[in-house]
Amino acid sequence: MQDTVALDGDGHVIGEARRRAADFLARAQAEHGILVSARAMDLTRLVVSELVTNARKYAPGPVLMELRIAGAVVEVIVWDSDPVLPVARAADAGRVGQHGLEIVMAVAQGFEVQREPVGKRITARIALTEEPGGDVTGRGLQQQPGPALDSHGIP
Repeated sequence: MQDTVALDGDGHVIGEARRRAADFLARAQAEHGILVSARAMDLTRLVVSELVTNARKYAPGPVLMELRIAGAVVEVIVWDSDPVLPVARAADAGRVGQHGLEIVMAVAQGFEVQREPVGKRITARIALTEEPGGDVTGRGLQQQPGPALDSHGIP
């Protein structure tokens, strides 16, 4: 099961992306009997919000978002036209904002950034249900080497 949407336009696309993600997971439950915890629903909307916000804010041109169920996770895939790969910044309690990538990495079971022929693709995987021990995060990161950048791809 998957859904792909092009997100163009103003700041309203972020809300549209969150709604699309919630609708996608609701359909997975209703039409395919896939278990989706309330926590997975909330985390998916959060991840979508953070990734789409960064793509709209820092990359010129269109943004594509793909959602798909892959086993026990929902994959949130966001493509944008900027080839610069983001890198999480070191923790800094005094920093205001620019924590989106850190948030995504903290709640995702898996996280991957990949350079594409045009731009980049960021994939975050969120567990659909809580695991028996209650741990829904894996904090896995795979990234191609690149220059040190902040969470928005700025050196």
